[in-house]
Amino acid sequence: MAVKARNLPVLGPQGFLNLAYWEWEGPAGAPTVMCVHGLTRNGRDFDFLAEALSTRFRVVCPDIPGRGRSDWLDDAGAYSFPFYLAVLGALYARLDTPAIHWVGTSMGGLIGMLFAALPKSPVRRLVLNDVGPVVAKEGLERIGRQVGRDPGFSNRQELDAYLRDAYAGFGPLSDAQWRHLVAHAGRTRSDGRLGLAYDPKIGDAFRPGGVEAPLGDIDFWPFYDRIECPVLVIRGGQSDVLRSSDAIAMTRRGPHAQIVELPGIGHAPALMADDQIAFIRDFLVAG
Repeated sequence: MAVKARNLPVLGPQGFLNLAYWEWEGPAGAPTVMCVHGLTRNGRDFDFLAEALSTRFRVVCPDIPGRGRSDWLDDAGAYSFPFYLAVLGALYARLDTPAIHWVGTSMGGLIGMLFAALPKSPVRRLVLNDVGPVVAKEGLERIGRQVGRDPGFSNRQELDAYLRDAYAGFGPLSDAQWRHLVAHAGRTRSDGRLGLAYDPKIGDAFRPGGVEAPLGDIDFWPFYDRIECPVLVIRGGQSDVLRSSDAIAMTRRGPHAQIVELPGIGHAPALMADDQIAFIRDFLVAG
């Protein structure tokens, strides 16, 4: 089933802006799955997963503002979880469905936790891809060293090499899968060179005032503990964002998550491999 490009005007701090999203319509009346990407990524990361799910589900994959084809914000400080929740709340209203399933990678999983923790939340099943209620400082420090640097590339080969190094944690991918990521990872900068398809200002949160700041663990336990729907956690066995001890704790409190650990993969599994797709499909179909 073919993907369709969609757009939604949403209200932001600078007025209305364009939210781009990608939709696989699925069978008539099918349940809806919303897939939300990580900090520097975009909705096309989920193409392989969405195509597989679209035999049973309608799948919607937004580009969070500041990424992909969605508009950027003028003020770096406006890139915040309350803003993301408002934007995705508007998208949920557009979808005209009483309930959704949620698949979130890294930042997208954190937004999913917050969304699922809200009173009367429409989230019926939640998949957290390599993220949990404690975001480890080691992972934050690594991400902070990369995000917002806005490297330039002379051609797609240079961009490909950069992505393979920066996102080695995605796990083993075929050349075709890397080509897919490269195809949707670039933008043309003002100097004519290729850049990454996100607003470099999203990295400002890691460098307040332009200065590297010491980072600590970030605690989302109060939100996680309010979630009532079933939760599946997919953890890269070598993840520096979701520690094994924190993942185990997620099985013992709040919604008592199910855990799948993928050996030899870091942050975050790309959700392109057949076994990773099967874990998610089986969990969602059970709902």
